[in-house]
Amino acid sequence: MPRLRQAVIAVGDLERSVELLGSRLGLREPFADPAVGHFGLRNAVFAIGDTFLELVSPIKRGTAAGRLLERRGGDCGYMAMLQVEDVAAARDRARRLGIREVFEVALDDISEAHLHPADIGGAIVSVSEPLPPSSWRWGGAGWQRRSASGTVRSLTVGVADAAAVDGRWQQVAGGPIAVGFVADASEPGIVAVELELDGGEVTVDPSDLGGVGR
Repeated sequence: MPRLRQAVIAVGDLERSVELLGSRLGLREPFADPAVGHFGLRNAVFAIGDTFLELVSPIKRGTAAGRLLERRGGDCGYMAMLQVEDVAAARDRARRLGIREVFEVALDDISEAHLHPADIGGAIVSVSEPLPPSSWRWGGAGWQRRSASGTVRSLTVGVADAAAVDGRWQQVAGGPIAVGFVADASEPGIVAVELELDGGEVTVDPSDLGGVGR
């Protein structure tokens, strides 16, 4: 079955955001992936159980994340990364729905494609097939040792037509996923990341990381 494996938030000040989330939620040292420089970004990836919460921040003009930050007027939800059983089949389902790809990669331990947010709705969606399924390249080497107890439980996404976008996400993923959709004419995208940490529930508002607390 498909599952939510990683949630991504775009931020203007990476260091401040890392400090806020790390200290207030008791998260451990994040992984900085130099490969995201390809997209004109820096990042920090927190491991939570075998799921991940990533912050990305632009380091040059003209990036997709930078344009989104400008449109939203500050920090905001950016991408949902879904683990699927068969990425080729997921990509084929997306193509049949007329959903464009904005990036694809095939490596020895993961294959994935990023789907255009204007087509699938709500956010950039990554469909990813890690090999083996318990692995996750984007968490960095040894992510298990840096993982906090808990999980990235779900996302809430605001879109104009919640039922239609929900259907597209599930159809592409190949089944139900831990993402809820709410009707919002302004289409703010990912508006909440729900975590479980040490048995307690925490909701992260991407637009107000300073308000996050246990």
